[in-house]
Amino acid sequence: MTEITRVPLQPLAKGSLRNLWLGVAVTIAAAGGLAIAAKPPMVEVRTVTPGKVEPGRDASPSMEDVVVIDYIGKLANGTVFDRAEKAVLPLQGVVPGFSRALLQMQRGGTYLVKIPPKLGYGDRAVGPIPANSELTFEIKLIDFMNARQYQQQMMMIEQMRQMQGQQRGHGGPAGAPAGDAPPQ
Repeated sequence: MTEITRVPLQPLAKGSLRNLWLGVAVTIAAAGGLAIAAKPPMVEVRTVTPGKVEPGRDASPSMEDVVVIDYIGKLANGTVFDRAEKAVLPLQGVVPGFSRALLQMQRGGTYLVKIPPKLGYGDRAVGPIPANSELTFEIKLIDFMNARQYQQQMMMIEQMRQMQGQQRGHGGPAGAPAGDAPPQ
C-alpha cells in the first residue's frame, strides 16, 4: 500500500492575497496593452449610400477583380491630392488599404474611407502625399468584373478598332471593297 504524505498548509500572511490579485490584474492589463499595440491597422469604411446586390452577380469585388469607380482623395487637412471619374483599377494594383475598403463595397454605393498610413504609403512621400499621411477617400463603386473578363473585353475592343481602321484605309465607305464606287 502507498503511504500518503501530508503537507500542512501555512496560513497566508496578512495582505499577501491582495498582492497576489494585484499582480494578476497588472499582468492582465499589460497583456491587454500588448494586444492593442499589436493590433493590425484597420481601414474605416462608412456607407453614405448603400449599394445594391444584383441576383446572379457577386455582391462585392474580390482581389482578382477590376473596379470602375469615381473617387476623390484627400489628406487629413482636407487638401485634395487626387480625383477621377470612371477610373478603371485592378484591386491588386492599389495600396492595401484601398483594396481592403473596395472589398467591402457593393455596386452603386458611395462610401467614405479612411486609410491609416501603414495601409497607405507608409513612411514614403508619393507626389503630393507626405510620408505617414492618413488618406481619406469618397468612393462610388460603379461596377466591377473579373480581371480576365476585363482583359478579354479590352482585346475585343482593340480588335474592333483595328478592323475599323483597316476599312477606312481602303478609301471606300466602311464595308465597301476598295475601288468600288457607291451605286448611283
